[in-house]
Amino acid sequence: MYRLAFLAAPLALMACEDSMSESGSTAAMPTPAEQACLRDVTAATANPDVVLLGSEFSEAGTSVRVGVGPEQAPWQCIAYSDGTTDGIMSMAAEGAL
Repeated sequence: MYRLAFLAAPLALMACEDSMSESGSTAAMPTPAEQACLRDVTAATANPDVVLLGSEFSEAGTSVRVGVGPEQAPWQCIAYSDGTTDGIMSMAAEGAL
């Protein structure tokens, strides 16, 4: 599990969860695509408490799942090879946040 403590601070590895990275192996640090989504979900939610839940690579874009806040509310994001992201949205039931 990875946590982004502050938007301006570098990612700090708080604990490791068996999560498959886009390369298909357990990663020690988030990939650039995962980092882009962690950054942009943090900005979209104005909440620096984000956790990488997992990701799936495709040539069209990497789908990244992010947990937000102490309850790890599920969010999703698509990251592209140029460092941009799109499709940032909550996956929680409406009103659950």
